[in-house]
Amino acid sequence: MALSGRMVEPLVDSNEALLQTLLNEIHSSRKYRGLNLPEETLRDLLDQALAHQPNAKAALKSVREKLHNIVAPYLGDPDYASAEQILSNAYASGRAELEKSACLELLNAHASTRERIALFDKFYSNLWQVTGKPGILLDLACGLHPFSLPWMDLPATTAYYAYDIHTPRVGLINHFFKLAGQAGKAFVQDILVQPPKIESDVALFFKEAHRFEQRQHGCNRQFWQALNVRWLLVSLPTKSLTGRRNLVDRQRRLVYESLKGLSWPVSELRFENELVFCIQKQ
Repeated sequence: MALSGRMVEPLVDSNEALLQTLLNEIHSSRKYRGLNLPEETLRDLLDQALAHQPNAKAALKSVREKLHNIVAPYLGDPDYASAEQILSNAYASGRAELEKSACLELLNAHASTRERIALFDKFYSNLWQVTGKPGILLDLACGLHPFSLPWMDLPATTAYYAYDIHTPRVGLINHFFKLAGQAGKAFVQDILVQPPKIESDVALFFKEAHRFEQRQHGCNRQFWQALNVRWLLVSLPTKSLTGRRNLVDRQRRLVYESLKGLSWPVSELRFENELVFCIQKQ
């Protein structure tokens, strides 16, 4: 809203003390204190909540609910200290089968990546048939997906850049990249607030668009437009976590409504439990 030619400042800007109090409360909570979540994520959520909620208590409740969906502890997580040692031991052995076994253990710890393991014999080869093998790859809101690297059939020279807001996870991914000799790096970064600027061949945005929509309705379109990539591969689950609901029609609506009016060709790859939209931006 404009007043006398000037924009009205957001509520959080006029009450930094309140904002800082709420930030400290979230950072110090038992659920999130070990994750070192990016401040830009919490500020973004608090900014939105305080603009729509009647008081700080209601705003904090709203932010906690959204954080639960963003961090998604219900999907599973490994013990990161143990995982680092498991990876180190596997790669010290020099045996590819032990390296893959260590990665599988990590992938099995998270529901999203666990569901994809059965597809490994065809999943990545089918993707690269559409896009070509990338020289620069972005993995957006990556979760544990980078541990699928042994099945991607990429050269070690492919620059693999992964992004997540979970600090222990990012640390483990960087440890893994170093062990595997893979070019690239993982970053603690809220990609919705700060979209990556790296020019890349392919960006992977796997099983996250629906959760972004819950965080901020309609945000996917602007986020996808901000990415400097030739191919954007958006995947979404075809069934609910319980397996009882078919989600294909809902996921197609989300993607095609986000792309409405944009002249980006789209093809679809349908797998048993995952639908991948291959969006050609350039």
